[in-house]
Amino acid sequence: MSENRYETAVARYFEAWNADSAEGIAKAVAAGWTEDGSYTDPLAEVAGHEGVAAVIAGARAQFPGFEFRLLGAVDGNHDIARFGWELVSVADGSAPVAGFDVIALAEDGRIRSVAGFLDRVPAPAADMATATATA
Repeated sequence: MSENRYETAVARYFEAWNADSAEGIAKAVAAGWTEDGSYTDPLAEVAGHEGVAAVIAGARAQFPGFEFRLLGAVDGNHDIARFGWELVSVADGSAPVAGFDVIALAEDGRIRSVAGFLDRVPAPAADMATATATA
């Protein structure tokens, strides 16, 4: 398995997260995820193209003027890859959100699942995640 396979999957992942329209998100999710692909993080648990696209659209709406960027290198073995990311303000370069994701790939290189972890979040989102986890 080549490193390029992991980097290609992660590039598709970021294309979806950085798409600037509902149509663009839907197209990128369809290209990057399997039909039953899933996404799970402390704030969301969804499956299927529509569910994944809805989570991405929600994050884009919450953080207008921001883009997701790879943080460090992509590391992979077998059908699994891991990578860090930041949500960066295009205007001032601040990065209020950062995390670490682990993706599992299908035979065709599309994403079967994402397990996301939030390392740095703004206070309101962190409070919501804590409240949800303790409820």
